[in-house]
Amino acid sequence: MVRRARSAFAVAMLLGEDVGRSERFVAPAVLYVGALAILFGGTPGPLPAPWAASALMLYPVGAWLAHALAESEDDTARTVTLSAAGGPLPVAAGVLLAATAGVAALGLVAVVWGVVAAWGTATTGSLLDGLLAHLTCGIAGAAVGSVFARPLIRSQGLAIVAGLTFLLVTGTRNWLPPVGTAAAALGSGRPGPGPFGDLLLAVLVAAGALTLVVAAEQGRLAVWRTRWERLVARIRPGS
Repeated sequence: MVRRARSAFAVAMLLGEDVGRSERFVAPAVLYVGALAILFGGTPGPLPAPWAASALMLYPVGAWLAHALAESEDDTARTVTLSAAGGPLPVAAGVLLAATAGVAALGLVAVVWGVVAAWGTATTGSLLDGLLAHLTCGIAGAAVGSVFARPLIRSQGLAIVAGLTFLLVTGTRNWLPPVGTAAAALGSGRPGPGPFGDLLLAVLVAAGALTLVVAAEQGRLAVWRTRWERLVARIRPGS
């Protein structure tokens, strides 16, 4: 277990360096910071309500980062990484760890920016709620991004369209945990599992995504992938 954990952290650092060199993180980070500038640039209102929007925006950003990390290597390099890490579990976990680190940093920026912009309106309780909500949405997004990428979906176009659709459907339902309830609790005080409950659910979603990715990497989902590819080929125009 300790060896796998070390391998996962090593993979996270490796993939993070790859994404950093390729500058694939720049677009989601710049877009998120730009959105924060608009959100907190004027009079955002008392906290924690403005954090509802910044936390919700971290959902697709987390998915974007995880997708970029999962797709940062070609098939040859990924095979080498899988062999060096000791299997698919440390690699899949490394993707989630690196993406979580990224969204945690961006979430911290959002929370601090909100405190400064709405100075004097934050309480200790609302500050904790804001931090947990951002982390919840970011982790859930990272889970989604890791699923809608290799090895589960090898077509970039299909992965992007399917991922965006999933994010849109699940991110706009304020009753749907963990993302919808986490953001709604900040904006309107809508009852839900609570900040710690939402975070736990997000971690469970990430664990489920990890299981799916590992199963796909080990070939246990090959039959279902073949059926899906045949279905897509049938409905594709011109086929």
